[in-house]
Amino acid sequence: MRWDAAAITDRGRRRPENEDSFLLRPDLGLFAVADGLGGHAGGEVASGLAIETVERILAGSDPAAGTQPPPGERLRDAILAAHRRILERAADEPRLAGMGTTLTLLALDPAERAFRIAHVGDSRAYLLRDGALSLLTTDHTLAQDQIARGRLDPAHARGHPLSHILTRALGTAEEDVEVDLIQGEVRAADLFLLCSDGLTGVLDDDDLRAILGGALALETLAAQLVEAANLRGGPDNITAVLVRVEA
Repeated sequence: MRWDAAAITDRGRRRPENEDSFLLRPDLGLFAVADGLGGHAGGEVASGLAIETVERILAGSDPAAGTQPPPGERLRDAILAAHRRILERAADEPRLAGMGTTLTLLALDPAERAFRIAHVGDSRAYLLRDGALSLLTTDHTLAQDQIARGRLDPAHARGHPLSHILTRALGTAEEDVEVDLIQGEVRAADLFLLCSDGLTGVLDDDDLRAILGGALALETLAAQLVEAANLRGGPDNITAVLVRVEA
């Protein structure tokens, strides 16, 4: 099983700085998107710390990693380590108090022909397979909670004030954060998209499917996603990571 990957990040048209970060390690089958919270200084630091920490641990260069637990638990442990590191940094530097980040992490396992996703926040993971686009993650927002309770129509969730209020994020609670784990089979020609809400806040699933369905290089598709989001106003930072499994 082989794959190709590309990533892009853009400030958007309304934010003064870019607080998003991403991980692109096709050699290890590791990919991630993090969307920082807490203002320019804090958000940028939090998302960068999250990406740096999970890469160090999952790449095996952290001597504290020790014996590796099962794959899903290993992803969760790496995210929890990032959460604690963000808390420690904020405690050491008062100017960073309150910073946090989302994190959506994808790991491909060629031996098992499987994918695993670990997820906290509202950055998303999608899978385009045989022309059908599936959302693999669940947003950790008050809007999604209201949808689950039957109090909010999913069609009205985009742009709703509650869609911007996170119920989970790294660095925003003293106790360990709950991490969603998702896994499934990988098939030839699968296309994964990891993205921050600067993309999905303005583009719906039909928009994403129309762009991702193009038989183009991943770099071109990523650029088209950013362009489309900016044409809708680009109200937030925009980050997209694309991973295509070879047919």
